[in-house]
Amino acid sequence: MKELICYCFEYTVDDIRNDYNENGKSLILERITDEKKKNGCDCANKNPKGR
Repeated sequence: MKELICYCFEYTVDDIRNDYNENGKSLILERITDEKKKNGCDCANKNPKGR
């Protein structure tokens, strides 16, 4: 099983590495931040740590 970094959007460590390699930086954090601003994040329920 791949290690999830983001439970809401199911991003893995490999996803972040690939995103960085393709773009010179990771755009995933920007996507997560934008979704959180729109209340599109459900970490409290999806993340086992509740955050």
